[in-house]
Amino acid sequence: MEDTSPIFSIGQHESKRVAEVSMTLVEQAQICGYNFVTSPITTPHFHTRVQALISEHMSNVSGVGQYFPIIAPLEPVDTPLAPRPDAASLVAFASPWTDLCSPDPLIANLSQQILALEIAYAAFCGIGYVVLPSPILHHGPLHQDRLTQYGRAVAEALDTSSFTSLVISMPLMELPNGFDNPDSGHLGLFARDANGFSFETSPSQPIRTDSMGSWDSWNVIRSLCRHSSRLYVALMMTRTLPSEPVLKRWISEPLRLLMYYPKTFQKNNSGFPVLQRTHQGLLSRYIRLRLSPWILLCDVGPIPTEESESSSNGHIAANGTSSVLSPAASYMEESQANVPTTSKSKFRDPTPHLSYLRHLQRNQPSVSTIERFSAGYQDYLQAPLQPLADNLESITYEIFEKDPIKYDWYERAVHAALTDWTEFERAASGPEGRVVIAVVGAGRGPLVARALRAADNAGVPIELWAVEKNPNAYVVLSNRNKKEWDHRVSIVKSDMRAWPGPHRNPSQDVQEADLATPSPLHKRQQPSTTSLGHPHKRLATTGYYGQVDILISELLGSFGDNELSPECLDGISHVLSPQGISIPCSYTSHLTPISAPKLHTEVLSRTAGDPEAPFVPYVVMFQAIDFLSTKPMDPTVPVIEQMWEFKHPAPSSVLRDAALRRAGGMTGGGGGLRGGDGANEHNSRFSRVKFLCLHRGVINGLAGYFETVLYDGSAAGERNKGRVFENIELSTNPNSMDTKSKNMISWFPIFFPLKDPLYIPDNSEVVVNLWRQTDDRKVWYEWMIETFVILGKHNHRIRVGGSDLHSSRKHGCLM
Repeated sequence: MEDTSPIFSIGQHESKRVAEVSMTLVEQAQICGYNFVTSPITTPHFHTRVQALISEHMSNVSGVGQYFPIIAPLEPVDTPLAPRPDAASLVAFASPWTDLCSPDPLIANLSQQILALEIAYAAFCGIGYVVLPSPILHHGPLHQDRLTQYGRAVAEALDTSSFTSLVISMPLMELPNGFDNPDSGHLGLFARDANGFSFETSPSQPIRTDSMGSWDSWNVIRSLCRHSSRLYVALMMTRTLPSEPVLKRWISEPLRLLMYYPKTFQKNNSGFPVLQRTHQGLLSRYIRLRLSPWILLCDVGPIPTEESESSSNGHIAANGTSSVLSPAASYMEESQANVPTTSKSKFRDPTPHLSYLRHLQRNQPSVSTIERFSAGYQDYLQAPLQPLADNLESITYEIFEKDPIKYDWYERAVHAALTDWTEFERAASGPEGRVVIAVVGAGRGPLVARALRAADNAGVPIELWAVEKNPNAYVVLSNRNKKEWDHRVSIVKSDMRAWPGPHRNPSQDVQEADLATPSPLHKRQQPSTTSLGHPHKRLATTGYYGQVDILISELLGSFGDNELSPECLDGISHVLSPQGISIPCSYTSHLTPISAPKLHTEVLSRTAGDPEAPFVPYVVMFQAIDFLSTKPMDPTVPVIEQMWEFKHPAPSSVLRDAALRRAGGMTGGGGGLRGGDGANEHNSRFSRVKFLCLHRGVINGLAGYFETVLYDGSAAGERNKGRVFENIELSTNPNSMDTKSKNMISWFPIFFPLKDPLYIPDNSEVVVNLWRQTDDRKVWYEWMIETFVILGKHNHRIRVGGSDLHSSRKHGCLM
C-alpha cells in the first residue's frame, strides 16, 4: 500500500555560524538526515566594519540629523557566499543585528542599506530564500511605531530580484521584549532618541502584549508589499502556545519555515528532547498544508562530522539516527526496556532533535480519503462548470464518479422513494403499473445504474429513462445499456428542458384497459394535451407523451444552485406526475467570511490577464484559510449562515406565471428587472446575514457551501399519514458534513473573492449581502460586505468599512 504520510523537510541553522558552508558540510548534513542547511550572507568582518562606521559617524556628527554615512559594497572578506551549483540547498540568513524598525533615523537607514546589499548579493549567488530578522516592535515606550519602515524596506528588497523570495521571521505571538539579551553588536543598542538617550534606558511604561500583535505586524508588512507571492513567514515556535484563534490564523498565512529552538523542546523521563502533545498536534496541522512549511532546527548543535562521530563512538545512519540507539526506543518511554543500559550510557545520538522529528514523521497518521482525493487541488482556483453551455469531457465525469458516498446516498434515496410509493399505494404512470423514473443529465450513467439496483432491491417494477444532451456521453450510455443493462433503459439525446416526456403508443392504452381489477400501481395515466402551457404536452403523431413519477438529477454545484439546477428542474417539471418526486427535493446555500491570503494572491496574479478575475466565484478545496466568525465557546467551529433555499418541484402557480411571462403580452408583466422577459425572476434571490467576529482579521472573501435533501421521508409520511422514513441528505457544510455525508468528495466549496482585502477590528459585526441575479439568458451573483463596531454605553452601531459591490455578470452561468 502506498505510503501517504506527510514528509518532513528539515534544515539545520546555527546562528553563530561564520565559516563558509562547504559542499562537504552539506553532504554530511544530508547523510545525517537534514534536507538543507543555512548560511549567513555576511561575516563578522562586515559587522565590525558597520560598527566602526557608526562610531565614526556618531563622534563626528552631534545630535540626530538626516545625514547618513554610506556603507561600501561587499568585499570577499565580508561574505562566505559565492555562486555555486548547490545554491538551492542553502537558505540564507540576513544579518540579525539590524533594526529596520528603529526610531533612530541613523540606525534605520543603515539597516536598510545592509538589507539591500545582502539581498542583492544573495540573489546574485542564486539563493532562493532569504530569512529576515523579526521586526522589533518595542523601543522603550514605543510600540509598533516604525513598522511601516520595515515593510517599505522589504518591499524595496523584493524589487531587487525577481527570483529570490523573502521570509520574515515572526514569533507565534507578540513578545514583550524587542530582542532577547542582545550582544553588544546589535545596532538597536546604538539607537538614540531626539535628546540623545538610549531607547533601552528611556523611562518606559509596563508593556502589554497582544496575542494577535505578531500577526497584526505581519499583515502590515505584507500589505505594504502588495501581497507579493515571494513573501513568506518563518514562524518562531515558542514552548508555550497561544490560543486557538492565533494558531489557526497562522495556518492561513504563507508559512515557509517553522523554527524550533532548544527551548521549544522539553526533556522526557529519559532525558531526550521531545515536543509537548499540543506542539505535536500543531506540527501535524501545519505540515499537512499543500505547500507544507519546512522545519528549521535552530542552535540544537553542530552537524556531526566524521571526526566528531569517531569521538562519540557511534555511527550516523542516512536517516539521522544512531545505529546503536533506536530513536523509537529513545522517544517512547515504553520502549526503553528494549535498549540495553550499557548502550544508553555508552552511545550518544549526536542529533537527538533531528532523530525525534524523524520519529514523529514516521508516526504521522495517513491522509484521509478527502485529503487523498483532493491532493494537488488544495487552495487551487477552478472556474465553475458551464454544464448547459459546454459538453463535459469524460475525465470530468470520471472524477465525479469516484465518490462512493454520493451515489450510495442517491441509491438509498431512490430505494426509499420506491418503497414509499408502494407502501402508500400511489398510482404509477408507466405501462403495466410500472413506476416511471427519469434520470436527467445522466452523464455516463452512474445514477442510472444505481436506480436499477435500487429498484431490484426494493422489488418494484420500473420503467427507466435516461436523458442526456452531451452526444459523446450518449454513446457511452447506449453502450452500457446494451452491455450492462440489457436494454432496460430508454435513452434520449436531448436537453432535459426540451424533452416532452416518455413517449407512449396507443396500443399500450388498450393493453391497460384489458386489466380487470387494476391496483393503484396499475392505474393508467391519461394523455394530457397541456401542462402549464408547455408546448410538448400534446398528442404525438403516433401516440402521446406520458409523465414521470420519480425525477433524478445531479445538477447541484458547489453553492447548490450555481450550475443552474433550479432553471433545469423548472424546465423539466412539466413531465412530473401530480404526485411526482424530485431527487433532490430541496437544497440550501450557506456562507461564512474567511481570511485566505494565498487565494487573494492567486486572484491578483490572474488579474493581469483577466481584469474580471476578482469578480468570479471559484471552486476551491479550502485548506490554508481561517474562519473569521466562530462559536464563542469553541473557536474551532465556524459560524456558517444559510442564505436561501430552492424546492422542487416548484409550485404550479409559480411555473404558470413564468410561462405567461415567457409568452409575453399584458398578462406576462413588463419584463425582467435586469433584462429579458422575466420568466426566470422567481429564481432570483437576495439575503443579508450578520456574523460576529471576535478577533481582528482580514476578509479575503466568502466561503460557500450547500446542503441538500435528496429524499424527505418525513414529508412523505405526513402527506400519507403513514410511517415516516428518514431524511437522506448530502452536505458540504463543515458543520454538518460528518453527520450527513461524511467523506463525500464530489464537491469542493465555492469562493466569492474580494478585490481588496477588508480589515476588521476586534468584536466586529460583519454583514454579508448576496444576490442571485438573472436576465433569462444567464445567472450570476453579486456580493458586498459591510463591517460595523458597537461603541459606548448606548451601543452605537458605527459602520467602519465595506467592500465594493462585486458582480460576476460577465462570467455568468449561461442558460
